[in-house]
Amino acid sequence: MSNISAADVAKLRRVTLAGMMDCKKALEESEGDFNKAIEIIRKKGQAVANKRADRDATEGVVLSKVSEDGKLGAIMVLNSETDFVAKNADFLALANKIIDIALSSKPATLEDLKALPMEGATVGEKVIEYIGIIGEKLDISYYEKVEAAHVHAYIHPGSKLATLAGFTIAGVDEQVYKDVVMQIAAMNPVAIDKDFVSETVIAQEIEIGKEQARREGKPEEMLEKIAQGKLAKFFKDSTLLNQEFVKDNKVTIKQYLQSADKDLTVSEFKRYSLNL
Repeated sequence: MSNISAADVAKLRRVTLAGMMDCKKALEESEGDFNKAIEIIRKKGQAVANKRADRDATEGVVLSKVSEDGKLGAIMVLNSETDFVAKNADFLALANKIIDIALSSKPATLEDLKALPMEGATVGEKVIEYIGIIGEKLDISYYEKVEAAHVHAYIHPGSKLATLAGFTIAGVDEQVYKDVVMQIAAMNPVAIDKDFVSETVIAQEIEIGKEQARREGKPEEMLEKIAQGKLAKFFKDSTLLNQEFVKDNKVTIKQYLQSADKDLTVSEFKRYSLNL
């Protein structure tokens, strides 16, 4: 058996983040072959992943981050089985590495993100490797990107809720961007404006409005008009630009943006909440 030095173990630990004893055992099993030791650790991760495949991974973290030039943002969720693991330093380091890869490579879909290279493997394979290290089922369950003249991100304390928004104009007071992404976090709009609400949602809201009016005993011939009034309120309450600004309910978000620049608006936004 090869003589395994503490330096070899420490090096493998830095590369894989596996425990010191796991690294030592992998090096002993591989007779000091570093690459084979990495493969042993990865196979252990796959074995643990197979055993835990039927577990629910509903905890984790939601991260959003913007590129250095401010024109690209990514938002993603890395799930774990328990909140205890979600607070683990290695878990958080993994999540941050993945979102940095997303920003540098701009994958179009979640599957594209999982297929990107990461430390001699793919992102998806690296997540499986960490399953063996951490001992819980892990999964990247959500990923989206936003590209715009300016993109701003917000992560709510605790990393269970994050938002991302693209704006049509860069160079505006940073507080304006921040206020809007925090508005998205707090008020959970369904769309930017009423023109962005799907026909399916509109039809559903009209039917809900009619049924509510019917239960209140309103005449059948009045139901459509009443439902349209409720739909207008839905647009006001649930579309970002028409919502009252939470920090000043005398203005809408649209008015607040235009007070900073008459042409400033939101081109796209993403919001993800985990267990909230």
